Amino acid sequence: MTRTRIKFCGLTRAEDVQCAVALGVDAVGFVLTRRSRRFVEPARARALRDALPPFVSAVALFMDDAADWVDEAVATMRPDLLQFHGEESGGFAGRFDRPYLKAIPMGSVADVAAYADRHPRACGFLLDSHTAGAVGGSGEAFDWTRFPRDLHRPLVLAGGLDAGNVAQAIASVRPYAVDVSSGIESAPGIKDAERMRAFAAAVRLA
Repeated sequence: MTRTRIKFCGLTRAEDVQCAVALGVDAVGFVLTRRSRRFVEPARARALRDALPPFVSAVALFMDDAADWVDEAVATMRPDLLQFHGEESGGFAGRFDRPYLKAIPMGSVADVAAYADRHPRACGFLLDSHTAGAVGGSGEAFDWTRFPRDLHRPLVLAGGLDAGNVAQAIASVRPYAVDVSSGIESAPGIKDAERMRAFAAAVRLA
């Protein structure tokens, strides 16, 4: 049976990173685009990233940021993986010498396969509920019946997930991984330890 991977995103505090690691999550995400309420400075992200043990991936999230800023942030933080949430082209996203995920804004993209074709070098796609130009982490889900089955790359389900619905989501679409931010928070960027534990437990039960 395939195990569903877990990513906790939008972390800003050391205690939340420690809790995520203790719960056995596969990846933690740090938001390095200033437009987000969960933004962390690259130096802070580096300090949090350096506290991670082996085999827990550090992901840096950007959204329509300038190449110079991405270069600076990547050099400072040294993430394992990049995640692009804006309208970045495949050429732009692939220029930073790191594997990357491309978020697909399911709130506005009708042809998911055509959108994915613009990113032939993406190592996977994150399907989120936001519309193009909007920041994720809204707590809203999209219609899971639209989850594609034929992209032939790992697919990450995001958008509106929490401990109460993630098992249903996994049963419905069988994603490679699930990504949660607002569903484990008490406030933007402030994670709640009990919600984190409940989410991880629900995924593993599913």
